[in-house]
Amino acid sequence: MTETAAETRGFQTEARKLLKLMINSLYSNREIFLRELISNASDAIDRLRFDALNDESLIADDPEFRIVVSFDKDAGTVSIADNGIGMTREEAIEHLGTIAKSGTEEFFEHLTGDQRKDSALIGQFGVGFYSSFIVAKEVEVLTRRAGQGQEEGTRWASAGEEDFTVEAAPDLPRGTRVTLTLKPDATEFADGFRLRSVVRRYSDHVGVPVMMAKEEYGGEDDEDEGDEKGDKQEPALETVNAAKALWTRPRTDIGDDEYKEFYKHVSHDFEDPALWSHNKVEGKLEYTSLLYVPKRAPFDLWNRELPKGLKLYVQRVFIMDDADQFLPLYLRFVRGIVDSSDLPLNVSRELLQEDDRVRSIKNALTKRTLDMLAKMAPDDYGPIWDEFGQVLKEGIGEDFANKDALLGLLRFASTHDDDPKQRTSLKDYIARMANPDADAEQEGVTGEGEDEGEAAGEGGDASKPKGSDKIYYLVAESDAAARQSPHLEVFRKHGVEVLLLTDRIDEWWLSFAQEFEGKEFQDVARGELDWGGEDGDGEAGAKGAKDDKQDEPVLKRIGEVLDGKVESVRRSKRLTDSPACLVLGENDMGAQMRRMMEVTGQSVPDSKPHLEVNLAHPLIMRLDQEPDEDRFKDLVSIIFDQASLAEGNTVAEPGAYVQRINKLLVDLLAA
Repeated sequence: MTETAAETRGFQTEARKLLKLMINSLYSNREIFLRELISNASDAIDRLRFDALNDESLIADDPEFRIVVSFDKDAGTVSIADNGIGMTREEAIEHLGTIAKSGTEEFFEHLTGDQRKDSALIGQFGVGFYSSFIVAKEVEVLTRRAGQGQEEGTRWASAGEEDFTVEAAPDLPRGTRVTLTLKPDATEFADGFRLRSVVRRYSDHVGVPVMMAKEEYGGEDDEDEGDEKGDKQEPALETVNAAKALWTRPRTDIGDDEYKEFYKHVSHDFEDPALWSHNKVEGKLEYTSLLYVPKRAPFDLWNRELPKGLKLYVQRVFIMDDADQFLPLYLRFVRGIVDSSDLPLNVSRELLQEDDRVRSIKNALTKRTLDMLAKMAPDDYGPIWDEFGQVLKEGIGEDFANKDALLGLLRFASTHDDDPKQRTSLKDYIARMANPDADAEQEGVTGEGEDEGEAAGEGGDASKPKGSDKIYYLVAESDAAARQSPHLEVFRKHGVEVLLLTDRIDEWWLSFAQEFEGKEFQDVARGELDWGGEDGDGEAGAKGAKDDKQDEPVLKRIGEVLDGKVESVRRSKRLTDSPACLVLGENDMGAQMRRMMEVTGQSVPDSKPHLEVNLAHPLIMRLDQEPDEDRFKDLVSIIFDQASLAEGNTVAEPGAYVQRINKLLVDLLAA
């Protein structure tokens, strides 16, 4: 088959699925098709403008860039034409018939069947051309690549169902013309006033003139008279949009709606941004930046290999998409543009990586983004943290210069709040550490006639333990597991707040964050707990001041049973209610990090936990008096397995654990 013959091809499976989703999910917002097609046309012109820097002959035949929107009310059609880069036959097949986008499979896995949620995902995926089929029963694309002869044009057409046709189309101008034959219920768009209003609403900021035929509203008689005389001419064109790149205008002249629409233009997101920052820098370096933070995380946020970054312009000339050299990887969710007056127009990705000016701009944009987030009101920042918090945590290990700023942005669940959805900052934690009674006084917890012990909360101990000037935290698989952990018992007794960390990245970033504002981080499940000589509640109670030598027989006896499973068996200063718990060594790898390494196939260093025993617990006191060695061994094994379960770990021998429990139950029932 020659390239001059018409050829019918089937859409890629993913493209067919996306078309159906788009038509159903975006029906209520149909006018966005025009925004998407104008955005694509603008990108095509940007790309040709860049290529023409090295080859002016590409635009010699038509140097004035423009986008023309036209319509035919009688035929029910709308056309969007540009004189940009255009496409070859192969490019038309590739770009219009398939979705050659990384993360396609992941995108479809995130679809929920909820039209509202799926429409947001579709917008994030950035497939603007297919929005044509929201309003069109048939789409025709006429295109010729810049630099090719006029005989090498291509016609692509489809009804948006199973297949499309592609054939040669000679005598085409440079660029692309998309013509939509409107569905019967979408003929409202074959109207000049309607199209103008959509262009001005969505595309006023596009830096290329969007042109339409001049219309004299209310002057239909004059137009009819011209037709009768047979002297009808091609209508004169007028620019409908402002045609000036939005970021080049003064901030005082730009309204919020314009900023929002420009965000949708650069991101192809269908939602408004959460916030933005527009800044012009003059001096040693001259550049303009316009940065946006989306409301929602994209479906592929966790794929660090996918293209990401800002649109780069040099002296208002588009250079490249996804310029990832201007922001660190942990800010990959930020969208926007950077326009430099200092970089050369022929700059490449390789040169960007080595340029000191780029590094300076990156440092400044990073600080600006973090500052923008830090200045958000707490109620506004909460949803942003929920969407991007885990990614921001990556920066603590990757960006030492901004570590303190990032730590200030972190939010945590805490024992200070019973509601797991409530979050606290490290600054708030430290403030409560300095004034632990502030909340109680503010909420009216302390009143006349109450003593200090009653006002201290659970445990009734208002004394502040020595060593409680640290930032205490607990890493667990879930919020529920954290709140039920035996490691929190003595902290509740003393009214000391503990942060509850449940993200898979938490143990990793904590290895890079030793302190914040002079306060050390301390894992409550690691090492020996130092309460300045005070023991846990059980120790201070029934056991009193019993010394280690008196405890040695039962501890040694337990250690013999667990030989090879634990590093040591020792008295606990953590426990008030539980009989035992497992504790990590100071330098041991935590369970969370261990699981992450095992999943990725990495070798994990061997380590054994310490078993801490609450010698005041009735079970341990009874165990100390057990004369039957076999029964003693079974009870110790059960206690050890229960301590493992409390940590969120699995039992090494589930069958043996069940048998021991059943045996114990039988003995109890027979007693």
